[in-house]
Amino acid sequence: MRAAAEAAASSLDPARLHAVLIKTASGDRAAHHRVLSLYPASSSVRLLLRHLPFPPTHVSWTAALSSLSRSRSPPSSVFLLLRLILRSSPPLLLSDGAVSAALKSLSVSISVSVSLRLALPLHSLALKLAIARLPFSGSALVSLYAKSRLPSHALKAFDDIPHPDPACFAAAIVALAQNRRPAPALALFASMRARGVRSTMYAVSAALRAAADLAALDLSRCAHAHALVVGLDADLFVATALLDAYGKAGLVADARRLLDALLGAANLVTWNAMLAAHAQQGDLDAALGVFGEMRERDLAPDDLTFLAILTACSNAGAADAAEEWIKLMESRYGVAPGLAHYTCLVGSLARVGRLGDAERVALAMPFAPDAAVWRTLLSGSIIHRRADIAESSGRRLLELDPHDDSAYVMLANVCSATGRMDEVAKLWTAMRDRGVKKEGGRSWVEVRGAVHVFVANERRHARTSEIYAKLEELMREVKKLGYEEEDAGLRHHSERLAMAFAVLSGAAPKGKELRVVKNLRICGDCHELFKYVSRVIEREIVVRDVNRYHRFQNGSCTCRDYW
Repeated sequence: MRAAAEAAASSLDPARLHAVLIKTASGDRAAHHRVLSLYPASSSVRLLLRHLPFPPTHVSWTAALSSLSRSRSPPSSVFLLLRLILRSSPPLLLSDGAVSAALKSLSVSISVSVSLRLALPLHSLALKLAIARLPFSGSALVSLYAKSRLPSHALKAFDDIPHPDPACFAAAIVALAQNRRPAPALALFASMRARGVRSTMYAVSAALRAAADLAALDLSRCAHAHALVVGLDADLFVATALLDAYGKAGLVADARRLLDALLGAANLVTWNAMLAAHAQQGDLDAALGVFGEMRERDLAPDDLTFLAILTACSNAGAADAAEEWIKLMESRYGVAPGLAHYTCLVGSLARVGRLGDAERVALAMPFAPDAAVWRTLLSGSIIHRRADIAESSGRRLLELDPHDDSAYVMLANVCSATGRMDEVAKLWTAMRDRGVKKEGGRSWVEVRGAVHVFVANERRHARTSEIYAKLEELMREVKKLGYEEEDAGLRHHSERLAMAFAVLSGAAPKGKELRVVKNLRICGDCHELFKYVSRVIEREIVVRDVNRYHRFQNGSCTCRDYW
């Protein structure tokens, strides 16, 4: 019978193992706990708890909660089990393992609001029992708050852990990286390394994700070197994050070398990251080449695959190809286009001036257009000077998102260009009355592993006087080449200061590209200036703004003046 129990256990079939235990009237606690941890249904778990041949222990309850976590049971099932623990006879206090399992169960819930509402009293109870400061529960709290999009709460929970282990650090770094807090995520990763805490694949991949969000090439390379030293570079999770980081930094060739080094181990996520790298550059031919390779390896494309292809179409201005791919993705590959796919199609049509077609797609697609659709159409209408479509799409955008600062600015520019200053005044008044503030532009450059951030008219940098002097020197040189300044008020935009500092600091020696990252769309005047500067300094300038990559070389840009 013992052999039968071991065979059932090795098969990981809880029903078979349970049947053996019942037939043999076994009191083997470990075996019963294994059954508890493996049963998927919450009702089965509660029934098993009531029929254990011994009083439930901390291990029993923890095994049951772990089962609920793995089976993605609803939060109500978790709390029902917690009440049973607290009302058990003899009474049992919650253990670190039980609280951790319960929090993990809540974190996999589909409803963020429900999970958070139930997690707060559990966190309070864990604090009273001095459990929240222990690594298991502490890291589970960090993960739960991260998935609830509360990175500050996650960081506070991490800071309350006096002796964080690798899992705690990984959870906190992931929490910050997932919630668009790249700089704090990298700072915490550096702190983990300084304290000698062992790196995990989750911590390294999250650090790479943070570096990718910043388009910080040197930091990505540092994380790459660290992964090599600790032996995590071959991990598919880390390798995919690294490929994505190099791709988002614009080093598509380096990303490709990483893909080739995986020797067939790459999965769909890895290939999609490679596709996205080409899409961001607007290199449609290369993206389609990668897609062909995927199909040769019998990888079935998903919605993200086609989103990358359509993004490449949009950035390349290939409107006809975008229309064809919208049809093919469902008819040939069985993937229904979503709202994001249609947004790319609208962008492709708007880019080439087919604004009427773009508007018709927005109104006829099988989804209600969201703010992104109207924002895309508004931007394209301004580029092609279609004030009528710009105004209608702008009004629709503000109906959906009355706090979109860019919509007010673009609409005001349209009205100003057509001489309707009373409409401009109404837009600024509405913006003020609704408490909408224009998002501040920020640009940054990376110099020897340090990220330097600039805002317009920046005066806090240690080398401010030198930066302004260098910018004035460049302005004199570009004017000799024919550059005409449209508005002197734009002279000290953040991207210009960042570029001047990069030139001044030697961040781009001759023969190397100069790299600038911006959180918003680069303005038209700065875009024009960078073309001339690329001729003056005789090297390529790469700017990654919120929309795409711009590569300025010999007085022209790869975006062909549309972004």
